[in-house]
Amino acid sequence: MTNSPTASMTETRYHVVGIGNAIVDVLAHADDQFINETGLTKGTMSLIDEETAESVYTKMGPGIECSGGSAANTIAGLASLGADGAFIGKVKDDQLGGVFRHDITSMGIAYNTAPDTDGASTARCMIHVTPDAQRTMQTYLGACVNLGPDDIDEHMISISQVTYLEGYLWDPEQAKKAFVKAAKAATDAGRLVSLSLSDPFCVDRHRDDFLNLVEGHVDVLFANEEEIMSLYQTESFDDALQAARAHCSIAALTRSEKGSVVLSGDEVHIVDAEPIDVVADTTGAGDAYAAGFLYGLTTGESLDTCARIGSICASEVISHVGARPDVSFKDLVRKKLG
Repeated sequence: MTNSPTASMTETRYHVVGIGNAIVDVLAHADDQFINETGLTKGTMSLIDEETAESVYTKMGPGIECSGGSAANTIAGLASLGADGAFIGKVKDDQLGGVFRHDITSMGIAYNTAPDTDGASTARCMIHVTPDAQRTMQTYLGACVNLGPDDIDEHMISISQVTYLEGYLWDPEQAKKAFVKAAKAATDAGRLVSLSLSDPFCVDRHRDDFLNLVEGHVDVLFANEEEIMSLYQTESFDDALQAARAHCSIAALTRSEKGSVVLSGDEVHIVDAEPIDVVADTTGAGDAYAAGFLYGLTTGESLDTCARIGSICASEVISHVGARPDVSFKDLVRKKLG
């Protein structure tokens, strides 16, 4: 546990700078038979190599391609809310890299990371959406693995209220070093560090590292029910909740249709999920929730209002296929909150 959410700020340019994998998503509908025949675990993310990525891509049905990546989706959500955001992540100077750069800068997000000119291609994530709206992801990290400490803009971090890190970034060794450098730079500047645990399998791979990171650097932790139970290796959500309370200033824990629970010291806020008629695709729900929550936090809202904004944003994203908003989050939140 490091800085408090009310830490004094000097020069501030950005509400949030996100650091994560710069990925182009390929989304297509799939049935359970496809998931089983491909040997996938439904509702999770697995890492694949370039050859597998090409093979899977040819087997997928008609779909859509759009810029993605967990932290990038959150920063896109913040932009839709009217916040000033920045992003750090690696692409190659290729077609998909150009798509990613165009998409993120067109939203007014600062993106200055230099692209690679050779080596692995820009990352892509094949997302299989089943009829129950679950998403099963296969990710080729490509150029993402080349993100290193030299790509971390410490000045950008120093003028951002929050540095938001995605757990997926912990897989490549150089990216891990960039991750630690960014967290330290934010802490040294008196800024907040936020972490999304990203995926229960990701937590399983890096549990000890994540525990050290949460205890030593993280002020605002995002996790879903399965991820937080995996982190603390508990049999119940309540036990995990109590463990999280002791290790970071704020923990925002999502529980799908049960809503979310936000902890901060002795405070506990239980916030219902936003009602929705149809769930089309759960891709990006957690990213959108984090966007709404961080928007509220950086604009001075109470923690329960932060969670409510997060729920509103998440409900919009799961109402359609794709991980980014189809409508203005800012207008939607204004309408819902009055």
